[in-house]
Amino acid sequence: MAGLREQKKAETRKAIIDAAVQLFSNKGFEKTSIEDIATVAGIGKATVYTYFSAKVDIFLTYCDDELEGAFSELATKQSRASDLHEQLLEFFMIMFRFVTRDREFGRQLMRATSFPEEANPALKEHNKYYFDFLENIFRSAAQRGEIATGQDYYYLSAHVFSLYFAALAGFYGGYSETAEDVENGLSIFFRQFIDGIKP
Repeated sequence: MAGLREQKKAETRKAIIDAAVQLFSNKGFEKTSIEDIATVAGIGKATVYTYFSAKVDIFLTYCDDELEGAFSELATKQSRASDLHEQLLEFFMIMFRFVTRDREFGRQLMRATSFPEEANPALKEHNKYYFDFLENIFRSAAQRGEIATGQDYYYLSAHVFSLYFAALAGFYGGYSETAEDVENGLSIFFRQFIDGIKP
């Protein structure tokens, strides 16, 4: 019986997320209400709040669920021989492919997470996961002697995120037309960046 309850919960959670993603893409994040999501999911508004406290939590859960496998694989690769440049490029291309899989959804995602209407603890926790991941990449690179030691890994992570945002804005603005263009641009950005922090 408990197994059936858990299955039903998982199905309801998925229905909420699927409905939200569809609405965010079609109507935009700001114009989508919890009531809209409940209607499309075929459940009551109160049920949505049983699973998620706010719209942005649905957004972030979807992103984390979708990216979990890819980043787990990348974490495994960190212990192998790939260098800092390769790891940064792979990290951000995973994010780029996810964000741009649905262009309008990606636009809404970046707006909601980069320029939220108000601070949100769930958003901070979401961002912390990716910053921690990057900080570990930089820490490992320092241990291998690829970059100078004693640097602030948080600010190095913020720096490469800013380069990624520039590349993403270039894609949405039409300066880069394909994923390959973006990857080539990021590769140049990261080479220049790494040259500046070598020992």
